[in-house]
Amino acid sequence: MDIRSLGYLRIETADLPAWRCYALDILGMVEGEGSGDTVLHARIDDRIRRFSFVAGTTDRLLAAGFELPNARALAEAAEELEAHGFPVKHADEATLAERRVQGLIHVDDPAGNPLELYWGQAQDHSPLGTPYGNRFVTGDHLGLGHVVLPAPDMEAAVSFYEHLLGFQLRDRMKLPPVAVPTGEPGRDFYWMNFLSPNARHHSVGLYPGALPPGIVHFMVETDSLDAVGYCLDRMNAAGIPIASTLGRHSNDHMVSFYAQAPGGFQVEYGWDGLIVDPATWTTKEITSDSLWGHQWNG
Repeated sequence: MDIRSLGYLRIETADLPAWRCYALDILGMVEGEGSGDTVLHARIDDRIRRFSFVAGTTDRLLAAGFELPNARALAEAAEELEAHGFPVKHADEATLAERRVQGLIHVDDPAGNPLELYWGQAQDHSPLGTPYGNRFVTGDHLGLGHVVLPAPDMEAAVSFYEHLLGFQLRDRMKLPPVAVPTGEPGRDFYWMNFLSPNARHHSVGLYPGALPPGIVHFMVETDSLDAVGYCLDRMNAAGIPIASTLGRHSNDHMVSFYAQAPGGFQVEYGWDGLIVDPATWTTKEITSDSLWGHQWNG
């Protein structure tokens, strides 16, 4: 299956004004075309949108969108998913127009996480003009960053992303039971897995437990350490709880911090993520989340 990147995230929110402040004023994203009273589309590059925050009654992931190169690749993906017992739904014209894509199918992964596979997303050729001069790293098919999804049945989830969607398993990490309070009882440890369809170390993380929003965190990457520091200052000035202090991860080498986001999950804001050569990469077990820092506060 020819998936190229994590293209966009759609998130339902019970507090759209809070996300408007958080995404634009704190994270430094840019309001995108089509935003209004019931939806905020956010840009971080030349794509018409990378995030859509949709007003609703709950806080949950509506869809993780993965990009394919063309109509043929999408048709082949749909056939392959159906052949392996994963029903797909083809988007109607209204959905295509709303998403600003040429083709799209809906499918759930084994954990019930909603995915959208698509091709032909519109671009916005106007200058991005971020509010703080910050620039996000998305180029060379790296996608918007990464997302961590709940996957209580880890074996089924890894098989789906690795063997069906064609992602490369980059590394794995053991988690103690205390880190997975919703996990299967009686386990000595749980596996967390990191995968990607491109050169970004991981585009998807799979967490071995259940979480009500259907998302653990998403990550956006900036092109400078200063941009991370400035954002951390904005978080602190706004009184937003910092879930994890600044640190450097052991697997993707990202220097980042984590902050609580509206809706019961977290956002990672980072710099200097690892770019790998898929042809020479060897999957490993990492035994520590970070090389330094990342002191978790909750």
